[in-house]
Amino acid sequence: MDLNRKNTKRLVLLIAFGVVLYWVLTNPSQAWRFVSGFFSLFFPFLLGGCLAFLVNVVLRPVERGWRRLWGKRYGPRQDKARRPVCLLVSVLLVIGVVFALFFVIVPSLKDSIVNFVNLLPERILQLQNWWNQLSSFLAEHGAHLPDFSLNGQEMQQKILDWMRQYGDQFLNTTISTAIGITSSVVSLIFNLVLALAFALYLLAQKEALTRQAKKVVQAIFSSKRAQQITELAHMTNRAFSNFVTGQLTEALILGCLCFLGMLIFRLPYAGVISVIIGFTALIPIFGAFIGVAIGALLILLVNPIQALWFILFIIVLQQIESNVIYPRVVGKSVGLPGIWVLAAVTIGGNAFGLLGMLFAVPLCSVLYAVARRVVHRRLAQKGLAP
Repeated sequence: MDLNRKNTKRLVLLIAFGVVLYWVLTNPSQAWRFVSGFFSLFFPFLLGGCLAFLVNVVLRPVERGWRRLWGKRYGPRQDKARRPVCLLVSVLLVIGVVFALFFVIVPSLKDSIVNFVNLLPERILQLQNWWNQLSSFLAEHGAHLPDFSLNGQEMQQKILDWMRQYGDQFLNTTISTAIGITSSVVSLIFNLVLALAFALYLLAQKEALTRQAKKVVQAIFSSKRAQQITELAHMTNRAFSNFVTGQLTEALILGCLCFLGMLIFRLPYAGVISVIIGFTALIPIFGAFIGVAIGALLILLVNPIQALWFILFIIVLQQIESNVIYPRVVGKSVGLPGIWVLAAVTIGGNAFGLLGMLFAVPLCSVLYAVARRVVHRRLAQKGLAP
């Protein structure tokens, strides 16, 4: 290999990468502290970037609706007011949805637990009567069951005492953990405010920032490499945006199906549990099972038999969601075949847990698009049809 300027540059970069990799492998704790410090330093900006990306998913249809609202009357004045008005509406929508979910789920969960504790003596009495009837029936056929005796009032008091003791303990532990993670409440508020301000700035100036980023890439890299980087960034943005949109659509469909099914089977808390199922379905494919545990607990506190029917219903619904709805809705939105959606979620979940599930599908979509483009180009060079 000739040591020209281009090859020398590559060799230097390769040596530098090898040195860094060797240092990371030999000093993992120091490397992790460095990464943690870097993450902590830029955490508000990373959080702001994530918030900007999520709000932008809502902002784009809101801006399209703003244009349609004015129709032929759309002019320079409406165009000037488009971004601030639509950005304010989008932020209010996102905040409103978050608060609505919080104020719907938490009070219902609290009411369900309170109702369960109040009805506990009656439920235990019913269970004792059922057990005595079963024992009498089996005794006639030569089988005997052990005696079943519980004091409902005493158990109710024990549960109340446990809730008071460990409820306060859990609250104190949660607050202490939050303070420990953020160093202080003031630091947490500062990071959130800074992240929100950064997100609003990104959204307000996103076209200008995009042009500036393109100029920086074009100034640093060659024309061919700059075009490749720009196309890759565009594909990545499109894949992640379509994934978020498809995931929200899939969660809405699953929540509606759950609500209709629970109404048909006359299961309690249909509205609240459907919201929980839809919200947890944002975790690809396997997320609804998290909602099943919460929903089953809510129904179990009212009627154990209905809780069993609810679990069976969700198992069937989950199979339909995993094999029909999710691959078609989300896979189609990111341009990824259904089989690769399932493979991406499974591999990403096994490798990196929850974050792997969330990012595996859009990342696999980008890799799939790049691989397909390379294959088509190679086939075209050989004179073969793609």
